[in-house]
Amino acid sequence: MHASDTSQSSHSQRLCSAALEVDRALARMDEKVDWLTRLTPVNITEIWEGFRGSQYRHMPDSRFSEGLEQDAPVLRSELFALPVREIENDLLQALMLEKQREIDQQIELVRMRGKDGFILASLDLFGNVSEQLLQEARDLLREVPVVEPDPEDAGAEEICAVALGEVAKYRKRHPQFACEVVVDPTPGTSLYVSQGNFHVAHDFRTSRSRINPLIQHEIGTHAVTRHNGRHQPLHTLAGGLADYDELQEGVAVLAEYLAGYLPAQRLRTLGARVVAAHMAVEERAGPEIYACLTEEYHIDSETAFDTALRAKRGGGLTKDALYLKGLAELLAYLRNGGDFEILFLGKFALKHLHSLERLIEDGILHHPEILPPYLQDPSALDRLAQARRIPLTQFYQESTPS
Repeated sequence: MHASDTSQSSHSQRLCSAALEVDRALARMDEKVDWLTRLTPVNITEIWEGFRGSQYRHMPDSRFSEGLEQDAPVLRSELFALPVREIENDLLQALMLEKQREIDQQIELVRMRGKDGFILASLDLFGNVSEQLLQEARDLLREVPVVEPDPEDAGAEEICAVALGEVAKYRKRHPQFACEVVVDPTPGTSLYVSQGNFHVAHDFRTSRSRINPLIQHEIGTHAVTRHNGRHQPLHTLAGGLADYDELQEGVAVLAEYLAGYLPAQRLRTLGARVVAAHMAVEERAGPEIYACLTEEYHIDSETAFDTALRAKRGGGLTKDALYLKGLAELLAYLRNGGDFEILFLGKFALKHLHSLERLIEDGILHHPEILPPYLQDPSALDRLAQARRIPLTQFYQESTPS
């Protein structure tokens, strides 16, 4: 038996049978709902071409993969039949109750896709765009300079080659590290990690200077925290405890900075996502959001389209506001001396950290098994020290490291 398997087994023995049953069942349901895939349009290229052909006045309708119409009643029945209140450890019971509620909200979000109640379902799950966050985003868009984007001189083939090399480094140290590199045939889906695997859209292009930062965002954060969560006794830490998105995306964006190149354009995009999410809640149309981003905030055409389309997913999705919110909260945590490495033990929210540390002290959980390699790089550690000091509006880099 592998050493970590032995450790995990001994930790799992400290969980009561109800905790083990509920944790495993919630982890399986989390994967089955897969709400993000179900809310991602399958015709992005068609929408872009139609929008551009209309002189940016009309955005064609999105088409989606299958919903949850058949599965939702069964999933809900299974979800609320789980013996959550039989969990003996009060901290674990609270975490599992919270996750149970969140999965129900995710089911409702998918069920309401394209219907009048979708925005309310999104607000219930991800929260509203606060006035403070909206103001921070507007300040950022005013103060962070507009710069020429780097040339898109790298495509999917080159990105995949670098990603495969990165995965090989992890596997050399940790043979159980599971992360496949997949070329996604769906155009316009960019880069993402799904169930631990790194996907690259076949038509995705970026600048060569951004490949490593983006891989640290996706593999160094999303895949690593999934691996660490899967090797915790609490498997829901792999898919994520309730409200994990903010911290997860904050760490992922910080990883780009620590890797050495988070350009001003990237930070401005995060601000634009907040503005777009706010407008989507107000039921503003996609072309109107696009016009605001390009004309008022000087976001480039393709980024503005992508941002507007993301905000209008399903009818108005507020998730994208979490990137800037999560980054701002993470930087505040670091400014107060927060430990960075502990954030890799799985997918969770900052509000859970004290409870998770208590569970580590009680021998139920353990520290992260693996960490991204940049944490062994002195220059990245210097950047981490800098990130603990600088304001959000200065959180970008003008050039790649020499």
